[in-house]
Amino acid sequence: MDLGLTGRVVLVTGASGDIGGAIARAYAAEGALVAAAWHGNEKRAHDLVDSVAETGGRGMTVRIDQRDPASIDAAVHAVRRELGDIAVLVANAVAWPSRTPDTWETMTDGFTANVIGTVALIDAVLPAMRSAGWGRLVLISSDVVDQPMPAAVTYPAAKGALETAATVLAAREARHGILTNVVRPGFTLTERALTFPGFGQEVVDAEAAKTPTGRICTPEDVASAVAYLGSAANGHINGEILSVAGGRHLTR
Repeated sequence: MDLGLTGRVVLVTGASGDIGGAIARAYAAEGALVAAAWHGNEKRAHDLVDSVAETGGRGMTVRIDQRDPASIDAAVHAVRRELGDIAVLVANAVAWPSRTPDTWETMTDGFTANVIGTVALIDAVLPAMRSAGWGRLVLISSDVVDQPMPAAVTYPAAKGALETAATVLAAREARHGILTNVVRPGFTLTERALTFPGFGQEVVDAEAAKTPTGRICTPEDVASAVAYLGSAANGHINGEILSVAGGRHLTR
């Protein structure tokens, strides 16, 4: 299927991570011009863009600190100068929850990075999408919204806030040709997941056993869903939350 992405500019935040990297590669494979945004790992973002170039694609890296409005504006302008107006935004960047109890500082930081910064970035790209009469917004949530993490409050709450924001955007922006949807991954096998204390093959096997598909989510599973929703092939899906978790909710 042709997703109608050739030549369109796609900004993927958190592209230095496993899920963001898979999303960026999926768009590049469809002929999109990919801006890989990073915050904590510049090398991985550059390696990603280099790999895209090796397969004939075109892209760039850009740093975004979602706690800093100036960083957001500078990044959007940089992408516009080098690649053109942003047609698709995949809001994948995340500030992970602390492994210690929440404090005022960690809660403020988490909401600023995960919610306020994401909405500010969306606001920065919307004018060009409205002007073009076409755009796609895909926000990455998490199944912790309805399957809470033990001892974590701020992170699931922030993801829930993003889902609400997506509902508002979907209702408000569709008349401008801009469709907004949410992808909600289940537990996903990433390098970061493998660093969690106590995580091992036993955990993978246990999670897979709870999932009707018999396995846990991969970054590529998420990327396939995101690429479709954030494309021209999606002409009428708007305001939806798509779970990519192998039907895990069916076994709760």
